[in-house]
Amino acid sequence: MEKVIIMISILFLSTQAKVNTLQETCLSCHQAQQVPSKMIYKRYLMQYSTDRYMEEAMFVYLKNPNKEHSIMPKAFFLKFPMKERMMKDEVDLRKDIEKYLDYFDLKKKLVNK
Repeated sequence: MEKVIIMISILFLSTQAKVNTLQETCLSCHQAQQVPSKMIYKRYLMQYSTDRYMEEAMFVYLKNPNKEHSIMPKAFFLKFPMKERMMKDEVDLRKDIEKYLDYFDLKKKLVNK
């Protein structure tokens, strides 16, 4: 019985950690540096229009952040620091990007509940 309780606790904690990953890896840094996440999301949406293209563009930028891979204007980097390279494996990075896009998804805000 104790093993079952321990296994359930571990499972719960691991799923809770995945939920907090977005906050820890993306949003907390954006908030600390006062980087406007909503504005960045809208810029990606205007440039790429679909989640699939936005995910790929973000992935390329986060794997090798530089001004050439960024959709932000050059003046943006005078006010905000260049993002450091993400030291995550590709699967986790893609999951974080997916969560980020889901968090700011405008379509969800347009649907009446």
